[in-house]
Amino acid sequence: QVQIVESGGGLVQPGGSLRLSCAASGFSLDDYTVAWFRGKERVGVSCIDSSDGSTYYSSGVTGRFTISRDNLKNTVYLEMNSLKPEDTAVYYCAARRGVATMIASFYHYWGQGTQVTVSS
Repeated sequence: QVQIVESGGGLVQPGGSLRLSCAASGFSLDDYTVAWFRGKERVGVSCIDSSDGSTYYSSGVTGRFTISRDNLKNTVYLEMNSLKPEDTAVYYCAARRGVATMIASFYHYWGQGTQVTVSS
C-alpha cells in the first residue's frame, strides 16, 4: 500500500528551527520528485527533483529552508531555520513521477500533513 507520512511539526518560537520528515512506504521515493506544500491552498514551499536532485524553493523560504533526501531511509526532509510566524501552517509532503514543479495539482501521492506553529 502506498503511503506518505509526515512528522516533525510542532510549536516553536520565532527564530527557531524544526526538521520535517516525509517517510514513504509501498514505493521508493528516490524514483519520485518530492515537494513540500503548506496551508489549505497547498502553496509550494520546496521540491527536490528525482532525476538529478536539483532543489527549488519559494521566494519566501529561500535561504532559510533546506530540502534533502535519505534514500536508505526512503525519507525526504525539510530543515526549517529562522522560522517566522508567517510560516505557521499545516505542511504536506507530496510525490510525483516527472520533473520538479511546485504546482500541487501535478502531484499524485500526498501525506496527511503536520502542523507547524511559530509563536512566542
